[in-house]
Amino acid sequence: MMIKVLLYLAIIVQFIAMYYAVRLVRMTKYNVIWILFIIGFVVLAGERVLQLWINYGHPEPLINLEWFDIIVSICMSISVVMLDKLIIYIDRLNRHRQLTDRRILTAVLRTEEKTRSNFSKELHDGLGPLLSSAKISLSALARTEMDSSRREIFDNTLYVVEEALRSLREISNNLSPHVLSDFGLARGIQTFIDRALTLHKVKISFVTNMRGERFDTDIEVIMYRVVCELVTNSLKHSGCSEIRLSLSVSGDLLELQYTDNGRGFNPQAMMDCGMGLSNISSRINSLNGELDIRSAKGKGMRATVKINVRGATRYITAPATFDNTEESPRKKRNQR
Repeated sequence: MMIKVLLYLAIIVQFIAMYYAVRLVRMTKYNVIWILFIIGFVVLAGERVLQLWINYGHPEPLINLEWFDIIVSICMSISVVMLDKLIIYIDRLNRHRQLTDRRILTAVLRTEEKTRSNFSKELHDGLGPLLSSAKISLSALARTEMDSSRREIFDNTLYVVEEALRSLREISNNLSPHVLSDFGLARGIQTFIDRALTLHKVKISFVTNMRGERFDTDIEVIMYRVVCELVTNSLKHSGCSEIRLSLSVSGDLLELQYTDNGRGFNPQAMMDCGMGLSNISSRINSLNGELDIRSAKGKGMRATVKINVRGATRYITAPATFDNTEESPRKKRNQR
């Protein structure tokens, strides 16, 4: 009795499997695989039916059941061999899709940086001279006689124009940092940190072994934006009192180590909801790099970015240690 139940169950399972194989014929390449599977399931189901026929006391059929086993073995063996080809084909499609995604992301980032650069140039070359002319005109008025009330209005106006010029320079530099394009990644990061130190009471240390090395423009821009995003997140959200950065290059490997002593967070949750971590991840992914962010509540945050310089440029188409935390920009210019 048990044998009969299992034979019925086997027949049902084989017809269900055949149904899914029929569906896969229309959904995937290498349709012959699924056709062979269908033939094998049909033959197996036929063999089970004949076995049921015999178990119910009927005479054995003229056809030998061994032929069923031979046909099933041939169909399944050929199908497994061709499944290997299907898996290779799917892997190739996945690699092609990943490469296409990187190229699209790189194109988006390049377009974004080009737009930033154009906007920065328009501000600097268009609005900048107008404000400078207004300041010169106001300075000329400073030599004229004025009563106290007019002098106060004049001083306020001059202060507003000077603040507008300062804000314009700051906005222009944030949109497209000229130091980065002129002097390289290490100098661009140091300049950004110097500006951050003037606005926040947070200790920021930056150490690098780079001596003016230059990389592909996309690499420098993306790494600079990643550092800016990390520092900005720490200053705004972590409540930290100290930030440490280390940028090193060894052969083809460019590595960034970043830590803060803030309140910490859940990296996966923040990756899903914001704080710019998903943006950082997508930028690093466009360079085929590695990003590792580790944090826990009350234990600060640590981020490691590794980029193979040659590998990154391939996907994109195509030294003594110093710590300048407390060194003034004027002193550095004199040293240069």
